[in-house]
Amino acid sequence: MRIEKSQFAERNMSKLVKGAVVPRPIAWVSTISKQGERNLAPFSFFTVASMDPITLCFSVGGGDRQKDTLQNIEETKDFVINIVSKPLANQMYETSKNFDAPIDEFTEAGLASAKSRFVHSPLVKDAPIQMECELDRVVEVGTNRLVLGKLVCYHIKEEVYMYGDKVNPEKLEVIGRMAGDYTLINNFFPLPEQ
Repeated sequence: MRIEKSQFAERNMSKLVKGAVVPRPIAWVSTISKQGERNLAPFSFFTVASMDPITLCFSVGGGDRQKDTLQNIEETKDFVINIVSKPLANQMYETSKNFDAPIDEFTEAGLASAKSRFVHSPLVKDAPIQMECELDRVVEVGTNRLVLGKLVCYHIKEEVYMYGDKVNPEKLEVIGRMAGDYTLINNFFPLPEQ
């Protein structure tokens, strides 16, 4: 089967693309408004954009819930990307719901926060890794906004840190997004296979 651009409107291209680009890592983005209202939302269009300078990026689509995150970042010029481990999966899912702007997702999901070292946005205290970022730029890509942030502080729990500045993938228990569901990424193998 081949689907050309002229046929996209006849198909559910969102499902086809999201079903192929898997598993997608989840940026659990915490922000704070100028008024001090905390916000926490997951984004599965997320990756590393550069290692020099270290820059992370995630894509924000339309919709009121996601606009809170973008508005806060544009106001305060910072955010935190928290990595989602399996023990936090249900709470992450809770924060994906469409809450009104003044609602604190940390409270709704029963999550503790912690103060960041360099940015205003809070950390998800129990996340195995938290990355403080200062806004570099927001790039308009169609109806989405690609948020790029420079890493200014990296937090890692001792239990997932390995000697030689490595992350222990078995202990990280990171989850990813599939087409509509989630996956625990825990099956690792080297290449070439023997």
